[in-house]
Amino acid sequence: MKRRLGMAVVLCCLAASVLLLPGCQAGGDGEIEYVIGVSLANMREPWRLVLMDEIQQEAAKHPEVRLVFADATQDAEKQIDDIHRLQNYGIDLLVVSPCDVVQITPVVGEIYRSIPVIVLDRAVEGFDYSLFIGPDNEIIGKKAGTAVLELMGDDAGTVLELFGNPQSQASNDRSEGFRSVLAEAPSLEIQQLVVDDDSRDKAEDLVMAYEDLAEIDCIFAHNDYIALGAYRALDRRGLDIPIIGIDGFASEDGGLDMIRQGKLYKTVTCPTGGKEAIQNAMDILNEVQGVPKQIILRSHTISLENVDAYEEKLNQEPVPLERTIRVGYAQVGAESTWRLTNTKSIKEAAKDFGIELLYDEADQSQERQIAAIRRFIQEDVDVIVLSPVIDTGWDEVLYECKEAGIPVLLSDRRIQVEDDSLYMTYFGADAVEEGRRAMRWLLQNSEDLEKPVRILEIEGTIGASPTIDRHEGFREILEQNPGYEVVYRAGGEYTYEGGCMVVEEYLEDHPWDIDVIFSHNDNMALGAIDTLLEHGYRPGEDTKIISVDGTRIAFEAMLEGTLNCTVECSPLLGPQLMKAIQELMAGEELPIRIITDEKVYTQENAAEALPDRLY
Repeated sequence: MKRRLGMAVVLCCLAASVLLLPGCQAGGDGEIEYVIGVSLANMREPWRLVLMDEIQQEAAKHPEVRLVFADATQDAEKQIDDIHRLQNYGIDLLVVSPCDVVQITPVVGEIYRSIPVIVLDRAVEGFDYSLFIGPDNEIIGKKAGTAVLELMGDDAGTVLELFGNPQSQASNDRSEGFRSVLAEAPSLEIQQLVVDDDSRDKAEDLVMAYEDLAEIDCIFAHNDYIALGAYRALDRRGLDIPIIGIDGFASEDGGLDMIRQGKLYKTVTCPTGGKEAIQNAMDILNEVQGVPKQIILRSHTISLENVDAYEEKLNQEPVPLERTIRVGYAQVGAESTWRLTNTKSIKEAAKDFGIELLYDEADQSQERQIAAIRRFIQEDVDVIVLSPVIDTGWDEVLYECKEAGIPVLLSDRRIQVEDDSLYMTYFGADAVEEGRRAMRWLLQNSEDLEKPVRILEIEGTIGASPTIDRHEGFREILEQNPGYEVVYRAGGEYTYEGGCMVVEEYLEDHPWDIDVIFSHNDNMALGAIDTLLEHGYRPGEDTKIISVDGTRIAFEAMLEGTLNCTVECSPLLGPQLMKAIQELMAGEELPIRIITDEKVYTQENAAEALPDRLY
């Protein structure tokens, strides 16, 4: 009863200062267990209104939840005040769609220290939040560019890009993706108009006044609302120019309706994540294990040919498969403690979920993995999961999977393919962010080192995506901060022996003059540590050691003082992976990327975390 009365008081106080929308007020006989604060960048854009509606519809399935909305009116200072006000009134979880990522990042990190925070649409910097859900706007732009190329064929022509708010990261990402595709067609010229308020009326006025409109062969609008303004201008001027938009909402006069009415040639869907926000909020509040760190939502290109099928699929309810699901798993090998734990997690989860697992270990051989995938195709499995040795050379065998109608999921490592539809979803860490976090830790803990700080980087398997990404993230932050330089780089194959070898090879040709070792995993770091100890050096003191993985052996090394820091990369992907496979087989759409939660551990917090370390 105290909780119920307390929540009623909170809601009454909130109603005096922020917006309680219809259907969100306290009242009725249901007990209020949780109050979720929702801070939106604005409540005027069509995309935001759809987001708000999706949040409300999903929350309506949970009578124990009340929502409180705050409209930032596209004002960062107001949004910061709104967020603090929501926190002060005692909300249990914050959902925020930032209007300005740079200004909102610090307050999100501050709130995250006391309550869970879900960030929508625009990712704040770093990982100081519970979960990010949003689209990949660069991919959306690429899909729009592909639609233009398919329309124009080999013909020369001119495309008019109706650019959204230039201060918006989404607009810039969409344009970058769009232009990267059109760069393949030098015969196409891109002209641009900036619709700085993203409004239909502004777009209509700009297109209406555009002198060279009759010379335009195609229009790309950064959202369907802008596209509608462009269509109205074309209609007034008596021109018929195909328009490609972005959003693809199923609401009245949304992108799907515009396709049917012939106002749009195509639209690329941009999901809001509202439904997923509430689903994951409930998991977080109820302390369900396995909530990821990032969910990157899938987009589709919609035309008159597939609009009805797409909308029908949107409205379908999942139907669990009644037979046993069969999964083929092509594992990279058994090269490290991390990999052994990863394999154990996958096998145990398959058993727990009642999934038949056909498992093959490739011992670091791409040829063996390709052979395993072809065997899985012959076995007619339902799903194939690949943890690739390297990130290239997969196109041919994945085309065979596509022809067989077998979806492919990637686990813990990414690949580069010509056609992104060859695989469905990536599960694992953000290895670029792991590299960034390693370098950020060094920046904060190198006051005692003379500049320039000399760094030895022990990379993993050359050509593997974690190796490429961790190096990229580390170098990105390093290059922003003068006084740090990587003086030696070599690959250690993610093994203990590889870490030993890299340090031995350096010592053969150089005196030991390294201030910091950045190792791409714990096993190589431990190899480097033992080699330094054998040569009479003091790792952790004379040389700072930073690694990635966060395995139990790394925590023991931190307690011994020989390892300074490890950036977590969880190998426990099994439950999340098997749950997603069940959802896929029930007819649910999977995101394009699911990124796991990770933390940074140091000598200062290793003892506290070690008892809970299962691997």
